[in-house]
Amino acid sequence: MYYFIGIKGSGMASLATILFDLGYEVAGSDIDKYIFIEDELRKRNIPIYSFCKDNIKDGYHVVIGNAFDESNEEVKAAKNNPHVITHTYYDFLGELMEKYISIGIAGTHGKTTTTGMAYHLFKDFDKTSVLIGDGTGHAVKDSKYFIAETCEYQDHFLHYYPTYAVINNIELDHVDYFKSMEQYTRSFEKFANQVKDTVVVWGDDPYLPKLNYTTRVLKFGVKGHNDIVAKNIINNDYGLSFDVYIHKELFGHFALPFYGMHMLYNSLAVITLGYLEGMRVDYIQERLSTFEGVKRRYTVKSVGDDIYVDDYAHHPTAIKFVIEATRSRYPGKKVVAVFQPDRFSRGLRFAKEFAESMDLSDYPFLVHFPENAKKEPGIDIDIHEIGQYIPRAKIIHEDENAVKMLAEYENVVYLFMSSKDIYKLENMLIDYKTSHEAV
Repeated sequence: MYYFIGIKGSGMASLATILFDLGYEVAGSDIDKYIFIEDELRKRNIPIYSFCKDNIKDGYHVVIGNAFDESNEEVKAAKNNPHVITHTYYDFLGELMEKYISIGIAGTHGKTTTTGMAYHLFKDFDKTSVLIGDGTGHAVKDSKYFIAETCEYQDHFLHYYPTYAVINNIELDHVDYFKSMEQYTRSFEKFANQVKDTVVVWGDDPYLPKLNYTTRVLKFGVKGHNDIVAKNIINNDYGLSFDVYIHKELFGHFALPFYGMHMLYNSLAVITLGYLEGMRVDYIQERLSTFEGVKRRYTVKSVGDDIYVDDYAHHPTAIKFVIEATRSRYPGKKVVAVFQPDRFSRGLRFAKEFAESMDLSDYPFLVHFPENAKKEPGIDIDIHEIGQYIPRAKIIHEDENAVKMLAEYENVVYLFMSSKDIYKLENMLIDYKTSHEAV
């Protein structure tokens, strides 16, 4: 039995479903509150229990989520039981990746989307298993490839030694752990040099080209110094169209239903992985053209004249990308941007940057920090820390009053952005507008 403490965590749920798909008995525990990530666990009938030390039995392999220590009664019970084997999430994943041709997807922004896109490309090329940071895990017995989202938070990705890796970009984040840009870039440099074969990096990034690489590196981008270059780019409401040159020779033309330059870069990274594994251009084009995205990354609903977008964006640059992509995709509509920050340390460190990104929208709304936001020592702020830099933004709670304010707009794109469950406010708005239009 593999037992997961914190099984509703995004990586933990993915890993649990992978082990289930491989034929192992799996169960776990977590808080009782519903989290969308648990849906894949429920589909497989994987038991989810409330925390209780009596859940831990002799002979279990217990995987401990990153957020838990011995203050949790199950963790304490597992570590004190000589007949239980305990694993950290990241050490267990690192050992699992060693069994395959593994691909680690890293970077400050775009990891989840790029991981999903790479899996979509590889899964029909040969047997492929995947772990995505949106709670998605799929495994196929006798897989050749294993693709995993590898997060830098608290240096967890330094436990992985993949065959290939992608680093999409570097921009300071997780400031509760990384105290400087120098510390942040050193961690990425170390991760890059743990890659066994080739690391694929965005060559137009201000930091990535300057790292000291001891492993083979391929750089992608739009500037001529890169190994993989996109030229003749068209980025409009029809999507992206571009030519790809590899080592100055035309590799192929691509027309993809994606929006925004960040999606061009994600695509270039994945195209490079396909090139490294000998895929044909027509195969790559066909597979990428049918990629529909991943959970909570620009998930679109169209209801009446309005468009509703749910996105995991929780960093100023990610918010900027989402708004810019929306302008490309829906050029005739005004943008109502609703953002809820997740970490107090991130809100404090990037308050001005959050305001600047939200100011790109037509109607900005800032939502109070969620009640379960983790208190961080020495930080005592609220949403007004960001709001002071964008006075035109309206500050709201996740309640009926906010829904009524948002419902005043017609024929718009609503962007709901947060790593928390902001999608619940989106659903409240859709229900409210639908019911009032029916009257």
